Amino acid sequence: MPKDSRPPSSPRPMRADARRNYERILAAAADAVAEHGAEASLEEVARRAGVGSATLHRHFPSRQLLLEAVFRDKVEVLCVTAGDLAADPDPAHALTAWLRAVAAHAVSNRGLAASLMRGARDGDPALGATCHAMIVDAGTGLLVRARRAKAVRPDVSIIDLLKLVNAICLAVERESDGAAQADRLLGLALDGVYPGRGKAGDARDARSATE
Repeated sequence: MPKDSRPPSSPRPMRADARRNYERILAAAADAVAEHGAEASLEEVARRAGVGSATLHRHFPSRQLLLEAVFRDKVEVLCVTAGDLAADPDPAHALTAWLRAVAAHAVSNRGLAASLMRGARDGDPALGATCHAMIVDAGTGLLVRARRAKAVRPDVSIIDLLKLVNAICLAVERESDGAAQADRLLGLALDGVYPGRGKAGDARDARSATE
């Protein structure tokens, strides 16, 4: 008798109450990470969500899985932002605006990306990989547009730019005005990314300031 060739059935959808608990846990975790960083207490997350620790662990058996779920939600927002900016007629402005959005995201979710990277190194190598691929793909489209317009140096990669953003955000994440500092430092750093800037650009800016 031939084997049943039907595809396996899809996972059962969550019950309404389970879905509400899942969404409350995610929202509470996002708030806790924004306030306390990626080491935020899981007990605090459960308390904020109004669920017991057993319910939290049923949905997210490990801290890393919870962090990835929070991170993925934020990354999806950044992907939508990249898609919206792809319609900007100025490719350099679009790329800069997106990188600033990435920086704001990284500062508001203190230690989240670093914690996911640590989890990927120490345990499951796939942990965080999907989110990483999503954000790289989103930024690559904007960078390619900027390259075609000769609005960005040809030797710059999206990985270079994301590392630059992460380094800046790590440097200021404990500052009270970290978001403003990150935005300013990113603006300074990007002067070296776009052609025709740097010393020549500084000279033009200085002349403009005195006119």
